[in-house]
Amino acid sequence: MKFKFLLPLLFAVPAMAQTTIKPDAQITQMTDEISVQNIEGIVRKLVSFKTRHTLSDTTSKTTGIGAARNWIKAEMERYAVASNGRMHIEFDTFTQPAGGRVGKPTVLKNVLAILKGTDPTDTRVYLVSGHYDSRVNNVMDSASVAPGAVDDASGTAVSMELARVMSKRSFPSTIIFMAVAGEEQGLNGSANVAKRAKAEKWNVDAMLNNDIVGNTYGMETGLKDNRSVRVFSEGVPTPIATEQRALAALINNGGENDSPSRQLARYIKEVAERYVGQLDVKLIYRRDRFLRSGDHVPFLQQGFTAVRFTEMNEDFNRQHQNIRKEKGVDYGDLPEFADYPYIQKVARMNLSVLANLALAPAEPQNVGVTTSGLTNRTTLKWETPKMGKKPVGYYILMRETTSPYWERKYYVTGNEATLDYSKDNYFFAVQSVDDQGHESLPIYPKPIR
Repeated sequence: MKFKFLLPLLFAVPAMAQTTIKPDAQITQMTDEISVQNIEGIVRKLVSFKTRHTLSDTTSKTTGIGAARNWIKAEMERYAVASNGRMHIEFDTFTQPAGGRVGKPTVLKNVLAILKGTDPTDTRVYLVSGHYDSRVNNVMDSASVAPGAVDDASGTAVSMELARVMSKRSFPSTIIFMAVAGEEQGLNGSANVAKRAKAEKWNVDAMLNNDIVGNTYGMETGLKDNRSVRVFSEGVPTPIATEQRALAALINNGGENDSPSRQLARYIKEVAERYVGQLDVKLIYRRDRFLRSGDHVPFLQQGFTAVRFTEMNEDFNRQHQNIRKEKGVDYGDLPEFADYPYIQKVARMNLSVLANLALAPAEPQNVGVTTSGLTNRTTLKWETPKMGKKPVGYYILMRETTSPYWERKYYVTGNEATLDYSKDNYFFAVQSVDDQGHESLPIYPKPIR
């Protein structure tokens, strides 16, 4: 079939993609509303509870994790007033059994602010999260002061500030703003939400985890970088890593670098840099940092698409440290060492991605590449998404097999396209688009005959 080339583009540097698509004025307005003062206020308020250790006091109104979670819930409820009943706040309550870093059965509570989608035919769910618990050197020490300003009041502040701004708007699909507990004790809170999402059949399209997103100074190196943020994404999807047939099919198809989480990471880079100035989104091709893990992992384990955001250079004198001074060096995750304009930038990144996804049509279904004959052309076929609004068209994405980013982007109508480029020499994907330019996540094709 013939193409309707709305946006034919070839670019050597991914940033050029952002100049070809007009930003949505509504999304731009929302990013402008992200307040650095509000973010700093949230971080300092969370620090004021002295410790938010998962096993700390739950009865005090001023100290411990109980006071912290009650305050977070009350703040979210205050934001929800602007939603005209569309945003519901709840505790996701469960008992974590004894074992590992939990010495006795303990009731934990995640805070969920659920902004219900306005389209009853669109079941997609998007999640953004930070963990509100904190710790010091001894992970079982629930009494010492553990301010946790960057780890992870910063991520919690991102989630809460997004809830404040986005609750005023309507989106076809559902967005859940989370503040989870038990991260430092073994990803307990996020694991409960992920299991619940699986059991209740939530149609989770993407999960964004913000953990340690408030520091711009690199310990040892002395580097100061307030432009860059890392996005960690796994390659081989966790559920198929031990399934030999599925793994073999993935390898044969050349898709080991095109997992759903990698597609989400590429999408984040393009969209976020379109809306947020002075931002460099760095794609890190691994699930997480060495010796560490985060709240996106339980979602990956349940088969959902998820990534982690983390500052570019970390100061380990701050993380998991008792407050002290040794040999002239300050230790402890204190609020005066956080970079609040940087957290604001990270929040804007999250918002632009969530809003673009929640406003976009659903992804094309059953995307395939024809492999029935030897040819130097590529034929792609797909089906119209069955939920939500219908796309006005689709983008065919194309890149060299060695490129980390999509390099060409063609607009087409219909459900089939043939390109004069060999499927053996390039990687392809297809994404839906609406009349305002909101794009779905890209879908990597499976071989079809």
